[in-house]
Amino acid sequence: MIQEGQGDPPDEQFANHYVVCGGNALAHRLIRELIEQYDVPVVVLVPDLARDHGPQILQLPGVTAVLEYATVTEEALRAVRADSARGIALVDGSDQENIHAALSAQGHNPGIRVVVRMFNQRLGEHIERLLDNCSALSGSATAAPAFANGALGRPNSVQVGDRYLYVAYNEDIHANQICVVADRIDRRDLSRLRLLPDTAGRAAEFIALASRFGAEGPVEVESRPGGTGEREPAGVAALQTLTSEPPLAIPWWTRMRWGVLDALRFFTSARLRLVLITALVAVLLGAMVIWYFNGSLAWASYFTLLDMAGAAQPDQPGVVVPGALWQRVAQVVITFCGITFVPVLTAIVVDALSTGRRGLPRAPGAGTRDHVIVVGLGNVGTRVAALVREAGVPVVCVERDPQARGIAAVRALGIPVVVGDGPLESQLRRARVQYSRAVVAVTNDDATNLEAALESRAVRREVRIGVRLFNDDFAHHVYATLGNVASRSVSYLAAPAFAASLMGRDVLGTLSVYRHVLLIAELTAGDDTGLVGRNLHDIEEPGGIRVIAVRLARRPEDYQWNYADRARRLVPGDRIVVAATRSGLARINAPVPVEG
Repeated sequence: MIQEGQGDPPDEQFANHYVVCGGNALAHRLIRELIEQYDVPVVVLVPDLARDHGPQILQLPGVTAVLEYATVTEEALRAVRADSARGIALVDGSDQENIHAALSAQGHNPGIRVVVRMFNQRLGEHIERLLDNCSALSGSATAAPAFANGALGRPNSVQVGDRYLYVAYNEDIHANQICVVADRIDRRDLSRLRLLPDTAGRAAEFIALASRFGAEGPVEVESRPGGTGEREPAGVAALQTLTSEPPLAIPWWTRMRWGVLDALRFFTSARLRLVLITALVAVLLGAMVIWYFNGSLAWASYFTLLDMAGAAQPDQPGVVVPGALWQRVAQVVITFCGITFVPVLTAIVVDALSTGRRGLPRAPGAGTRDHVIVVGLGNVGTRVAALVREAGVPVVCVERDPQARGIAAVRALGIPVVVGDGPLESQLRRARVQYSRAVVAVTNDDATNLEAALESRAVRREVRIGVRLFNDDFAHHVYATLGNVASRSVSYLAAPAFAASLMGRDVLGTLSVYRHVLLIAELTAGDDTGLVGRNLHDIEEPGGIRVIAVRLARRPEDYQWNYADRARRLVPGDRIVVAATRSGLARINAPVPVEG
């Protein structure tokens, strides 16, 4: 079945076009990105016009054609004229299906640019080396850091060389910032926000920011009329660098305390815990008695541990030792108390080993504290959970589908999982939301994510919340209504990177400025890029782009931040690192016509 979005296109429109294969949210965003920002002809191949985002894709203005094929077969590639296409993006289906489609596309057109969405990044690296002019990206890997850092309360960052770029706001801006990335920020009216605002040159940015730094720290100089007639401060955002990401590891003594409390509450009842605590106090008192009469802490600890294990040596008749009676009483008490501890420790070890053999996901313990709850173990949720765990923060996952493949992935990392199809409120309580630091809802359903946010907020008012929302209007209302909420769209964060890669650009990462996306890209000056012969003033003139670092062809290993010689023209092999809006990156990459 074939459907054309704008009538029957003539054959010449099926030349030098770009093909997008997929009917999901990422495909929808990618098509809009190519049409609106790069103004290129796009032919779409969807598996089902009536499902997922197929109806919305069919209604997009500017699409050359929309065709329906269940899979990317040889027939489908011939229908979209892959032999004359400039690029193809495979953003739906499994990794295996996308690899097969990529091989088939390059079989039809050896020079075609191929962008493949891959969940397995390691496999994607091998595919990039196997295929010429191919890039393997992961939408979840692109978006997951924004969710993880939002939950951890630290800025999202993109690594460039040996530094980490991040966006700082207002009083967090340092005097050594790189450039202004946004102004007129009003949290109640984000429509005023200007991303990479036009200025009267680079000096104007630094003069404006320098005026905000005085002897007493940063001050606000821009304001707007408030509802009460008073002037209210308007926010500013700037790009800054760190030599390393800020550590978030929880102190070892806190983790040990949580671990002991977790084990006690998980494997014992309240009555048994009272018995164990009483026995522990008796053991400590007995150890102090032995220490008092022997005068050596090391020997006292040695005797105490042996007595607890039942290996105590009784005194022989006629042997005189200091405080013999008291030491004998202490040994007897310690020995009988040790009988209480050994079965409990044995039960803990046996249960842990048997649970691992059964392959069951570990449930959160009763001592879990200050953790992050991840709702939904799809591609994004699995990556978010792994990133939070790498930061040294406890994680608990919630998943309704017991067959979700993310369960096995997080279980291999030792992350507790709450599995079941019960009410979301009860699942969040089982995940101990009342003691959590943040909740990240990243299922594929906006309504479920909002429900998780509201249920979490009802239990704990101050919990930090991150929600995955596709609909922009819906996300804006959620952000405006709920405080301490960060709403993100995976497709919105990933689509600009996929579009830039389809055009042959190297996007290092994306940074969020509220609901706006800032791209960090590295561009190489070559004959086909239009950068050779242009200086930094020429590059920044179109707007929406800032050159933040330069790597000269003769010194490719050095990143020269805020390169001083802005009149120097680029030569082949020079590389520039830019911060750009979506439209800015599209404009700067348009080749300059050659005169004559």
